[in-house]
Formats: sequence, structure tokens, C-alpha cells
Amino acid sequence: MNNSNRILEVASRTIGIEAEAVQSLQSALNQDFILAVEHLFQSPGRIVVTGIGKSAIIGQKWVATFNSTGTPSLFMHGADAIHGDLGMIQPEDTLIVLSKSGETPELRVLIPLIKDFGNVLIGVVANPDSYLARQSSFVIHTPVDREAEPNNLAPTTSTTAQLVIGDAIATSLLALRNFTPEHFARFHPGGTLGKQLYLRVKDLMIRHEKPAVSADATLQQVIVEMTSKRVGATAVTDNNGRLQGIITDGDLRRMLSRSQDLSGWDAGTMMTRAPKTIAATALAVDALALMRNNSITQLIVIDVDDYVGIIHLHDILQEGIL
Repeated sequence: MNNSNRILEVASRTIGIEAEAVQSLQSALNQDFILAVEHLFQSPGRIVVTGIGKSAIIGQKWVATFNSTGTPSLFMHGADAIHGDLGMIQPEDTLIVLSKSGETPELRVLIPLIKDFGNVLIGVVANPDSYLARQSSFVIHTPVDREAEPNNLAPTTSTTAQLVIGDAIATSLLALRNFTPEHFARFHPGGTLGKQLYLRVKDLMIRHEKPAVSADATLQQVIVEMTSKRVGATAVTDNNGRLQGIITDGDLRRMLSRSQDLSGWDAGTMMTRAPKTIAATALAVDALALMRNNSITQLIVIDVDDYVGIIHLHDILQEGIL
């Protein structure tokens, strides 16, 4: 067998074994899982996740997911716990211990200390008859028949099962808390997803002055206004500041290509009436969608019925909202 076939065979076998293990998690969900999630939902304390080896790495991912979905959590490495890190545990915290065997020597030292603290202990373990399972207030079973690694030694299937059951807990808590996209944005303000959910048009349009000319403004006045305000467009307003139309640099190019005689042209003649507008309080991602759907690069921004500025496509793209 050549290397290509061998690689595909091993990779396919690995995926098949791990997919089978993930599927088996559904039948392992029981009353203890429900009670554990309900306890975490009702608990006023934090979740402290701990483990040894590869389980510790999975535990760190659990904590990241919990925190990003509104469940205060922290990670405590099982080996470091007995060398001072136990001090991070507060009386109302819940401990979650991840382990495949549930018999790891370090955990046999750690678990009695946790029990002495009086904290609720949730064991996530593949062996339901293990020391960890016997000492836990709730047991979340992650059944694993074999590791995907050919020698059945390196944690592969077992850590995949742990990862998935952690997501199951996090999403269950998220549902119980009625966690919304707006909540998600509060915890992810720096990323693209967060910006899509919280960044508003008014946050971007303030970078520019508010270009505007009257309907009787000359071509020269229009060009000066557009150039000085540097947004590639200007609004056309009446004497009371009410919006009448918009002139973009594209409008000017089209006008110049159609006519050699520019005398008599004014803003009222050149403008596009009833331009596309967007509210200042609208999400920037909605402004982007409106521009895309209409193949335009600027939008007039309004506050109720008042013209307050222009937002440009570049303003949105510079924020990474795409």
C-alpha cells in the first residue's frame, strides 16, 4: 500500500471512530446530565474546570466557551491545584473534573481536598465505575470504546467526546439563560461577529463632516463641497435642511459623459431624488447589506427625518465587517 492510500485509510478510520463516539454521547445523556446542568444554571458561583494532561487542555476550551456564552468560569490545572491554586476556589463555586479513566493519581490526591471544601463536584468521565465517578455529586458519562490512535493509547476519541459534551453543557446553559446575539456581542466586542452585532452607523459616520448643498448650487460649488468633505458625495437639501437628493462622484462622471455644455447645470438638475437612506441607529452591517443590494457605495444617514451625514462603504470595510 502506498503512502497516499495509507494516509487516507488511517484518516478515514480516525474520523469514523470519533464520529461513532460522538454519536454514542446522545444515548449517554441521562438524569445526572440534566441535574448537573440545572445546578450550574442555578448556582450563584463560578465553574472551576480542572483536569490532567490532554483533559486539561480540553478543560481550557470548556472555560473559553463558558465565558464567551455568559457562564463565569476559570481553569485550574489538576497538578497545580495542590501547589497553591486551590486558593482560587470560592465556597459557591462548582468543580468540574475531566478525566477518561477517573483514576489518575493526581486526581486521587485532589478530589478529597475538593470534597473537604464542600464544593459540588461534577465528574466527566469515560469509566462510570471509577474513583472520580464514585466521589462526584453528578456524573456525566462520556463512553469511549477505543481511541482512534492505532495503538489505542493516545487520547483522541476520548478528548473529542469531552470537547463535544462541553459544548452540549454550554449550549444548554445558553438556552436556559435566553442568551441572545446582543449578549454574545457584549463578550466579543473586538471580533468581526461582535462588530456585526453592536457597531452602528452613527459610530462610523462621525468621522466625516456633513456635505450638503442647496438645489441651486452651481457645478463648481458641488465639486468643491464633495472634494472638501472627502466622501465622494453630497446631499442636496432645501432651505430648512430637509433632504431632497444626493449627488455622487458617479453622477458627475455620467453627466460629463453625456453633455459637453455644462452651463446651466445646478445641483437640482444633477441630483438623484429619493436617495437610499439609513437610520443613524441602524447596525453598520445592515448599511453594508443595503449598499450591496443596491450596488452603491454611500448612504445618506438620517435621524428621524433629519439629514445627519453620509456613511461610505470604506468606513464599514475598514472595521472588518464582512
